[in-house]
Amino acid sequence: MSQYAHSPQLLNSHKRMIDLRSDTVTQPTAAMKQAMVDAPLGDDVYEEDPTVKALEQRLASMLNKEAALFFPSGTQSNLAALLCHCQRGEEVIVGEQYHTFLHEARGASVLGGIAMHPLPTSKLGRIEIEDMLAAIKPDDIHDPISKLLALENTVSGCVQEQAHLNALAEAAHARGLTVHLDGARFFNAVVKQNQTPAELAAPMDSVSICLSKGLGTPAGSVLVGSEKLIRYAKRQRKILGGGMRQSGMLAGAGLYALENNIERLATDHEHTRIIAEALSELPQLEVDQERLQTNMFFIKPRPEDHAPLQAFMTENGVRIGWQQPWMRCVLHLGVSAEDVTRIIELFRRYYQS
Repeated sequence: MSQYAHSPQLLNSHKRMIDLRSDTVTQPTAAMKQAMVDAPLGDDVYEEDPTVKALEQRLASMLNKEAALFFPSGTQSNLAALLCHCQRGEEVIVGEQYHTFLHEARGASVLGGIAMHPLPTSKLGRIEIEDMLAAIKPDDIHDPISKLLALENTVSGCVQEQAHLNALAEAAHARGLTVHLDGARFFNAVVKQNQTPAELAAPMDSVSICLSKGLGTPAGSVLVGSEKLIRYAKRQRKILGGGMRQSGMLAGAGLYALENNIERLATDHEHTRIIAEALSELPQLEVDQERLQTNMFFIKPRPEDHAPLQAFMTENGVRIGWQQPWMRCVLHLGVSAEDVTRIIELFRRYYQS
């Protein structure tokens, strides 16, 4: 089942649920909503929205890049980046478990005529330099032209070691490829590694920053890169239908998130650790300690417990993952310290019964 499926029986429920399915379920706080209401607006297609410009300039500065462009979604931001880096008949080399390959409907191939070469990905999301170099095609009319290496950070909550990403990018650049980073949870990696955004972005030719996951905005991603790339990306965004008008209301949420919601990601990481450590004491439940790095934990119930556990938690106000055999659960700003205690209590109650 897709990781983006939902539980139809809950669509009409007005009861507050503690939702661990994803960090995309966050709701804007009252302060974020006020920032959206107060945001100065203009027509962004005419490049007249001051709040959008402020958000773009802020992220370009944070990542030490020349320019940035606001998009409705991370999928569109990634696709526009791939369309900028590659022409029809050219190729992206990408991890087989990375979002740009696995969960974006192969838009680069469908809409851009871009080939995609998936590389083996370790359980923790790592791709090896040797595999990447071996995937680069020779100058042969029978092959697509290898043009781009697409990376991701984090991968299923696992931070990709910056030294290794630097080495991958250096090797790709040496062979004439450009490098794009899907930074869907970029700031989780920043906080976990205690590094600056500019340090993580340094080896990348473009970075897509998602604002609607742990940072808590209702929508929006920002593509960051050179002036030339962003100018071309604006054309791609228009083709893809991503040009918005008074989008400063969404950008205002993004500016608020950058001011207030980056450092607090450490709280999500700590909540994740607390829950996972408590659940590891339950003999009937397996907890994946290796992937316990940022805001995700993975549990493996016994096969006979999978559906009953999910139903029990739902009945008691907690939505958990449904994936099999490993359920993914994600912490975010919508989960309080009190919620953490409640989650642990419910798991214990299920297994004690």
